[in-house]
Amino acid sequence: MDRFTRTDLSALCNERKGPCVSLYLPTHPGGRNDDVLRFGKLVDDVAERLPDAGLRGSEAEAMLQPLVALRDDDAFWRRTSNGLAVFVADGFTQIFHLPTTVRESVAVEALFHVTPLLPLLQGEGRFYVLALSQNHVRLWRGTKEDFETVEIPHVPQNIATALRHHDRDEVLTAHSRMTSGGRWGAIYEGHGVGIDDAKDDLRRFFQAVDHGLQTTLRGERAPMVLACVDYLAPIYRDVNSYPHLLESAVHGNPDRIPPKELHAKAWASVAPTFARDVAQATELYHRAAAHGRATADAPAIIRSAFRGEVATLFVANDARLLGTIDPRTGAVTRYERPSPGAADLINLAAVHTLRHGNQVYVLPSEDMPTGGPLAAIDHLPIPKHGKEH
Repeated sequence: MDRFTRTDLSALCNERKGPCVSLYLPTHPGGRNDDVLRFGKLVDDVAERLPDAGLRGSEAEAMLQPLVALRDDDAFWRRTSNGLAVFVADGFTQIFHLPTTVRESVAVEALFHVTPLLPLLQGEGRFYVLALSQNHVRLWRGTKEDFETVEIPHVPQNIATALRHHDRDEVLTAHSRMTSGGRWGAIYEGHGVGIDDAKDDLRRFFQAVDHGLQTTLRGERAPMVLACVDYLAPIYRDVNSYPHLLESAVHGNPDRIPPKELHAKAWASVAPTFARDVAQATELYHRAAAHGRATADAPAIIRSAFRGEVATLFVANDARLLGTIDPRTGAVTRYERPSPGAADLINLAAVHTLRHGNQVYVLPSEDMPTGGPLAAIDHLPIPKHGKEH
């Protein structure tokens, strides 16, 4: 019942034995009875699909057991958020509370259906806020709609804790005050030490913070916004090792900024970064297309993704292509309606692109580089003539 992370995405993209069940449900924070009823209908839908996926009798019951248990867990339904994603396979169950709503759906296929989750890791997806003062260190995780604190057990919570074992005649304290030049700056008070010593203390403190964050943020690519008074920012940036710390920041003492206001200010800092990433990728697509390195031909993209040859994939968030791909020949067969053995080929392309460590963007149809449901960059042949069916 965790928040969705990039590590979780990697686990969902792994090869698995037998069918993979994916359920998505929009829910209400705190839970409502109709959430449980709608989830129960999705479980019934899964039960009807399992025989076509090759599971009957005790095997089907084993696959359904985690879903039935979740349906009947009253305490779970009192802890819901805006959306729910549930994944079940042989020996694997994962449940995610989602900060945004999702379209209600069920998939029973050879791969988990991950494309509805990808916007959480891009665009209006997740970001971090490091709220930093000498008295408190807090890490927040947010999306455009959601904001929550993150436990950071390996991080010292204040400068006194970080310097507890450091010998010093007297620890210098610092606070901010308007200087004669009209800017906020650090004013140091104390005896036996100087400004350089105080900066050294802050540097040691921030090195300990950065070292502790490495455990929490390992493998993350989400941007992080620094929230602190002005004089602390350059000292922290000098020791920071997280590669996605933004230049823009939230200015002021974060201990005095209410969470709702901190969220709004941080989103204002990070939103242009998300928009810029998509715009740059779209521009790259058009440049690549001009040199024969990009295409919007869906069957060609699906084949290339299956072979690990797609560097950047664009997916329309409302698109679905049902069909199969022959792993030996790469032949793509399309279906107009659900059929036994058919899968969502767009999800298949996304999963195989992600398995090879490459980028997938899920965009509104109007923001796609072309009018089609798929577009891709690199190693893709330019479609010749005719269409594949």
